[in-house]
Amino acid sequence: MISRYTYGELLWIDVQSPTQGEIRSLMEEFNLHQLVANELLLPTVRPKVDLYPHFIYLILHFPTISHKHDGGHDQEIDFIIGKKFIITTHYNVIDSLHEFSKIFEVNSILEKSNMGDHSGFILFYILKELYKMLDRELDHINHDFGDIESKIFSGKERDMVNAISHLNRDLLNFKQAIRPHKEVLESFEIAGTKFFGQEFSYYLRSISGEFYKVSSILDGHRETLLELRDTNDSLLTTKTNDIMKTLTITAFILLPLTFIGQLFGMSIDRIPFGGNPNAFWIILGTMGIVGICLFGYFKFFKKWM
Repeated sequence: MISRYTYGELLWIDVQSPTQGEIRSLMEEFNLHQLVANELLLPTVRPKVDLYPHFIYLILHFPTISHKHDGGHDQEIDFIIGKKFIITTHYNVIDSLHEFSKIFEVNSILEKSNMGDHSGFILFYILKELYKMLDRELDHINHDFGDIESKIFSGKERDMVNAISHLNRDLLNFKQAIRPHKEVLESFEIAGTKFFGQEFSYYLRSISGEFYKVSSILDGHRETLLELRDTNDSLLTTKTNDIMKTLTITAFILLPLTFIGQLFGMSIDRIPFGGNPNAFWIILGTMGIVGICLFGYFKFFKKWM
């Protein structure tokens, strides 16, 4: 599906799930290279930037955590940036592009901004919105941190093992998706300066700044998650040690009682109290006294309970 938006002499074409016919028409209209046209039809594994005589071809992947539409872990966007046009292609719904298209249509923000005289400024605003989307994705994790922290200290450490593992997986996928952005944006800054001129380099550096801000927030979330995992593991270890200590003390108390019971249960002639009618109660009382003494020893003397 092709959507066209205009701002003065500038043209933005947004294509979702492009077909061969749509790519062929764009190829003829904007004189796109055959290699670029082929890559637009299918998702690309790695981000990249290529400089052509009359356009720049840029591919970036943007991870998602809370807004997954097609079950994927990241969303690819291909950018073809010419002097007076920009083409974006993607293979699923991207909320930030949808919201930016509404803004672009009414020109509510663009009329208040210096759009300049080329499409590089449109790319600048689109990428700023996309990195804001990543910022919101990471901000969503803050709520998960608060929920996990409250449950850790409310005795639900075992349940939080899975929650922390799933959140760690999401952050790892997020980091893996944006890791190549650094090299790609550095290359794009060089290509964009050559293509649009030195005066546009400030905006290109500003795009890199948006990436570094997201990367810094991600690193902070990773450190927070590691601290939460260490805290949860410590509490689990402490709880397990307490259980093992209780079981060990219980077994140690029962051991002499079992020995006494087995001793007086032996079938021999001269067993103590063998002929006493109150032998059962005497032996039971002895076992009780021994058990109470051992319990008191561990609880009040050793402070193990």
